[in-house]
Amino acid sequence: MGQIRIIPCLDVKDGRVVKGVKFEGLRDSRDPVEAAVAYCREGADELVFLDIFATVEERKTRLDWVKKVSEVVTIPLAVGGGIGSIEDMKALLDLGVNKVSINTAAVRDPDLIARAAREFGRDRLVVAIDGRKNPPDSSLPRLEVVVRSGSESTGMELVDWAKRVEELGAGEILLTSKDADGTKEGYDLEMTRAVAEAVSLPVTASGGAGRLEHLYEAVVTGKASAVLAASIFHFGEISIMQAKQYLKERGISVKI
Repeated sequence: MGQIRIIPCLDVKDGRVVKGVKFEGLRDSRDPVEAAVAYCREGADELVFLDIFATVEERKTRLDWVKKVSEVVTIPLAVGGGIGSIEDMKALLDLGVNKVSINTAAVRDPDLIARAAREFGRDRLVVAIDGRKNPPDSSLPRLEVVVRSGSESTGMELVDWAKRVEELGAGEILLTSKDADGTKEGYDLEMTRAVAEAVSLPVTASGGAGRLEHLYEAVVTGKASAVLAASIFHFGEISIMQAKQYLKERGISVKI
């Protein structure tokens, strides 16, 4: 097990950081630039910026929002939402973004993953996968990929998609459980572990962090290489350093 990364996530809508539950019921948190500065100062390892309504609104990533954040961050910045082409990725990377994250576009056009990996290198390409659990009697896969901010079913089996993503050239996977998102009841450990054990890529666990123990479980039980959280950090329930100290005391390697 390598050094575990602690990653705050900025879900941005209308130029503000917001947070919901299961991708719905969004509430305002703070200004993204203010948040980015604070998280860099507090010792976050990376920052994820998601323009969460770009795909739903059928538009590109708001570069002006990203630019303001990219100008103040001192840690690696990954950006997702509304990215549908090599040109979209280049525009973000030219702003100083370290990694681009694609989700719906990758499902619609899997070859985009391969083209992006060839163009920019796999270490600059994150494929985000949003998943949900279906009931046992469903005709759909138990672990299913969903797209368009979780609003659209794909019928795709999640672990199979994760394997394909790796084969196509992704550098890492950002895995979010729609069912757990914002609930603060813990990450979906079954989903996280299933993906982490099926691929050799780093897998970031996302969706459901509510207590320090949840971060530990995501690493130890879920086999995640990084833990992403929003609510607990945005609303001051847990600090980045608290999270790192807690993990360190339990034998997890983190950057202090």
